[in-house]
Amino acid sequence: MQYRTLGHTGLLVSRLCLGTMTFSDGSGIYQHIGNVGQQKADQLVKTAFDAGVNFFDTADVYSAGASEATLGQSLRNLGLARSDVVLATKVYSRMGPGRNDVGASRGHIMDAVEASLRRLQTDHIDLYQVHASDSLTPIEETLRALDDLVTQGKVRYVGVSNWPAWKIARALGISAEKDFSRFETVQAYYSIAGRDLEREIGPLLEAEKMGLMVWSPLAGGLMSGKFSRAHQKPADTRRSGFDFPIVDKERAWNIIDVMAPIAQRHDVSVARVALAWLLSRQVVTSVIMGARRLDQLRDNLAAIDLQLDAQELQALDAASALPPEYPGWMLATQGADRLGPVDLWAEATHS
Repeated sequence: MQYRTLGHTGLLVSRLCLGTMTFSDGSGIYQHIGNVGQQKADQLVKTAFDAGVNFFDTADVYSAGASEATLGQSLRNLGLARSDVVLATKVYSRMGPGRNDVGASRGHIMDAVEASLRRLQTDHIDLYQVHASDSLTPIEETLRALDDLVTQGKVRYVGVSNWPAWKIARALGISAEKDFSRFETVQAYYSIAGRDLEREIGPLLEAEKMGLMVWSPLAGGLMSGKFSRAHQKPADTRRSGFDFPIVDKERAWNIIDVMAPIAQRHDVSVARVALAWLLSRQVVTSVIMGARRLDQLRDNLAAIDLQLDAQELQALDAASALPPEYPGWMLATQGADRLGPVDLWAEATHS
């Protein structure tokens, strides 16, 4: 296993993280994602931990708390030392019928963290993430509540998920001004089939030395190897019943056409190539694996050892390149003079 620091901190986390959205009773929307019970969850956690994974991600909303409870019980059942694992969970989503049972207000955060601690059977959460952007709560209120949790020792680091770049930047500025604990990580959708993050969020992360946790690295299973232009709706797949996240399918088929021969050359799955491509991106701290079965998990874990050569990476980059979008294409045009040879002016004036 390989490890990186969590954002601009000294905490080391594995480059592969076990996501536990599949830990559930299979009710509601989560029946399309997984119904991993306690016994199977214990097996998945042990297999990941034995492979060097020390990073585990969940959220209070996953199966109405069942994911957190199952993960917490797995750590207890396996006798894993609390100091040997990094636990990440999230707050924001609706957890009850009341008006204030949702959001990033101080009230909901303070109630939600206590519930998460109970379900996880722990006295602290290593990484507490705001799961969504709250259009009602002032950012200052959210940040102050999170900072208080850090001061109280209930939370050690804070992060955010699914926020636009401008709002993340504003939050960082407020935290710096008021000396609040800042967001150290962003958990965001990123895959070879969905590279939108590279437009604004990626450069922000690099500039501010924030960590990136990738969710849905296989684009909801689209990059698993089961899908192709000829097999667009295979049976027994999550995407067949829950078509998410949004992906340009025609573009995805073109990418898979390039990935398939690369996978064949290495004698590995297409999924492993997709994960290895993500792991090659400098901005990525950890890739979240969401396995339902041990064979899926073992294949995902093996991606850490797959080294794609420069030619293969170039082919994958070209096949999955984002279409030009303003102001990106204008920045590239106007910035060419700064990146080109120093004699550009001489050539222009003497031509």
